[in-house]
Amino acid sequence: MPAAIPTPGPATVRPPGDQTPVVEFPVVEFKDVTISFDVKPVLENISFSVDRGQTLIILGPAGCGKSVLLKLANGLLGPDSGSIRIFGQEITTMPERDLYALRAHIGMVFQESALFDSLSVEDNVAYRLHEEHVPEDQAHHRVVEALQFVELEQAIAKLPPELSGGMRRRVSIARAIISNPDLILYDSPTGGLDPITSTTIIELVMKQRDVSHSTSLLVTHRLQDAFALATHRYDAAKGMVAIPKDGPDHGIDPGMKFLMLNDGGIAFHGSTEELVHSKDPWIENYLS
Repeated sequence: MPAAIPTPGPATVRPPGDQTPVVEFPVVEFKDVTISFDVKPVLENISFSVDRGQTLIILGPAGCGKSVLLKLANGLLGPDSGSIRIFGQEITTMPERDLYALRAHIGMVFQESALFDSLSVEDNVAYRLHEEHVPEDQAHHRVVEALQFVELEQAIAKLPPELSGGMRRRVSIARAIISNPDLILYDSPTGGLDPITSTTIIELVMKQRDVSHSTSLLVTHRLQDAFALATHRYDAAKGMVAIPKDGPDHGIDPGMKFLMLNDGGIAFHGSTEELVHSKDPWIENYLS
């Protein structure tokens, strides 16, 4: 089993009677992070945090560093300067062995799915479980559950080349959630898909969010996907996605935040309401 990673919650165990306020860690925290390629800064002195159970949608023009940000959060890239804390732990100086253990608590949905073409759907989804030496019968049971969640259990024996683009993306989501991660990183999960398939994928993201209440960062180029996530919920009792019609937030998810990148920095970080009512000319033009 992977090493225990402190999840965002009480920073310390308090003795009985201790009235010291409980401190909670953000799940993700960037402080003054800069990274450059070929001397040119891609992200420069950016700072933000993501709390437990929150969904952060990352928007911005092509090449602004959205995917780079996710790779930094997963420890796949290291910044030139600044601090990155995941589950309260500084990862910029963390040894690779410890980073590997931390990644066991992070699910990642890569662009274009990044499946192994020579492995079956089952072996792709179970890849991490096999690395952790989970017994075969337990791994199979968990794979079936994950594929049922993405409504693709009938494809368990197929190879990725036999699947459509949307099916491969669903397998990628199943692989990301197989270990019940505390944090999920989605890198353009609907990129290159047709509108109908894109809607199916976004509904699966909603389902994961509302059933498991996991923290997530999601990069997207599609504004309709972003606002669908902000305004829709997955109703587990009905097994369907719908727009809530009542409540103090009038259907807008209060746990949903937007982060917009531009020219190496943060152009916006805030709620859905703050975004749609922004008077910043660049933001208005981006949303139009």
